[in-house]
Amino acid sequence: MKRLIGLLFILLSTGYSYAGKVDTVAIMSQSMNKKIMNVVIKPDNYKRSKKQLPVLYLLHGAGGNQKDWITNVPELKEYVDLYNFIIVCPDGGKTSWYFDSPVDSTMKYETYVSKELVAYMDANYKVIKNKSGRAIAGLSMGGHGAFYLTFRHQDTFGAAGSMSGGVDFRPFPKNWDISKRLGDYAQYQANWDKNTVINLLDSIKGKPVKLIFDCGVDDFFHTVNLNLHQKMLEYKIPHDYIERPGKHTWNYWRNSIKYQLVFFNDFFKNK
Repeated sequence: MKRLIGLLFILLSTGYSYAGKVDTVAIMSQSMNKKIMNVVIKPDNYKRSKKQLPVLYLLHGAGGNQKDWITNVPELKEYVDLYNFIIVCPDGGKTSWYFDSPVDSTMKYETYVSKELVAYMDANYKVIKNKSGRAIAGLSMGGHGAFYLTFRHQDTFGAAGSMSGGVDFRPFPKNWDISKRLGDYAQYQANWDKNTVINLLDSIKGKPVKLIFDCGVDDFFHTVNLNLHQKMLEYKIPHDYIERPGKHTWNYWRNSIKYQLVFFNDFFKNK
């Protein structure tokens, strides 16, 4: 881990130039009967390489879209060359929370990301077609989504990361359209309880999934992330948890993604 962090620092600080390629891809979602836009970031040597590459699915937060990550962290084009894997950023809807809504049949982003998008990448790109070559991460709503999708689809994703994730959204019943996806909290509490990440830990006890998450100490999601960490310790679930100064901002996530990419590179290499 230290060696990889050192390599990243040396290459970036010395101005070594990379040129990852960016595709914008429209994929038809049969489950939602509409096209979904996606950004695919490939290493510069993708066309020349005969190898199948690992994939990191990278999810945006509430109010965002597929362009958020590449717009706010253009260095991703350098990172894919450094690590030689593909990054895919789907449009997850403004406030989908990346589950299949039990109250709105038009919102099926769990099915889209975990099945339709993965199937498209497997069929159209030179990628490793099993969980040893797939990881998923995200920020805020996307941090919830990354853990939620991994916990529920452990045969699809082998590793997951969350940055400032909404890993327990029950303390925020009036925010980010969650009630539109799950129903009003007072009336549909069961929907909220069974779809929030912190209540899904039983599904990964004793399982080999690799997990990393972090949150700034000044973030409004800090308490729920600390609670998740403590519950994972209680359940003896291996994981990496990091706290550092920071708020719910792109300055924080731009720094955070660098550490998570080292984690995922280790996962891919060890597999």
